[in-house]
Amino acid sequence: MKVLLIGGTGVMSTEVSKLAVSEGMELTMLNRRNHPERIPEGAEVIEGSIDDPAVQERLKREFYDVVMDFIVFTPDQAKRDVELFNGRCGHYLVVTSACIYEKPIKVLPATEGSTVGNSPWDYAKDKMACEEVYRAAYKELGFPVTMVRPSHTYCDWALPVSLTGKGGGWNIISRMKRGLPVLVQGDGLTVWTITHGRDVAKGMVGLFGNGSAIGEAVHITTDEFLTWDEIYRDIARPLGAPPRLVHVSTEMLCHAFPGNYGQLFGDISHCGIYDNTKIKRLVPGYCATTTAARGLRDAVMYHLAHPELQVEDPDFDRRCGEVLEAVEAFNARFD
Repeated sequence: MKVLLIGGTGVMSTEVSKLAVSEGMELTMLNRRNHPERIPEGAEVIEGSIDDPAVQERLKREFYDVVMDFIVFTPDQAKRDVELFNGRCGHYLVVTSACIYEKPIKVLPATEGSTVGNSPWDYAKDKMACEEVYRAAYKELGFPVTMVRPSHTYCDWALPVSLTGKGGGWNIISRMKRGLPVLVQGDGLTVWTITHGRDVAKGMVGLFGNGSAIGEAVHITTDEFLTWDEIYRDIARPLGAPPRLVHVSTEMLCHAFPGNYGQLFGDISHCGIYDNTKIKRLVPGYCATTTAARGLRDAVMYHLAHPELQVEDPDFDRRCGEVLEAVEAFNARFD
């Protein structure tokens, strides 16, 4: 099977590329080689951007059994891919997102037919618009698209946290190591789904060339769900001490961290549980096997062993401190 991955070295796509090669697929990756260490041995690499006319001309001379694009974020990018790959691939898969559902999700677990309309978050609105482009292309052109909807995916070098600074998950690990409080939105009891990239990859590669998946949107997540408090306790466990969790209203956090408004208010402050019946039907035997306890432990240990990930963010710490001072001042008024 001749496969083209656009991206290939991200949280999900790194695992997809490794699995595709291990299963004997003829893999080509189109990316900028920003992370050459994540490129599996045996894969061909086209270095560059899919928006480069020279790269597009090269791709137009090829036919791929499977094309999967991990980096489509706008409807214009979706239209570009339809024009580029219509008639030049047997099966096209694109990563959209389970974040597109209207919040709060009225019936859990959400199915692929649940109501969409996540208006507070521009990222979600753009992903919805992308799906509309693909759905029209499937109906009008017979474009062989499958829209994959993962939820919050993580890996060793990308920790699943709800609020962080420039250092990503390390900023939460660092605060825990220093005995500093960690801010958690709401009461910490919102249930959430985090899925390791290894498990998402099993579902994605299992869909490659599957004609029954064409024209479909498909969840790929774990069936395990946890509260945010449980997620943070699992992160803290390898550090040897329970975390100091401080629960803060989502509204206050959005004021303190305005750049996180869309994701905080439009996604992770609501319960997110997803039905995986369809992926299990399309890929018999699919099952997420990396538990949160194991995956989060591995991710924390990986961060501790890789100094390049240990990027401190004084501004993040300052903002956390200001929120904590405001909470303490408010509480003191009623003591």
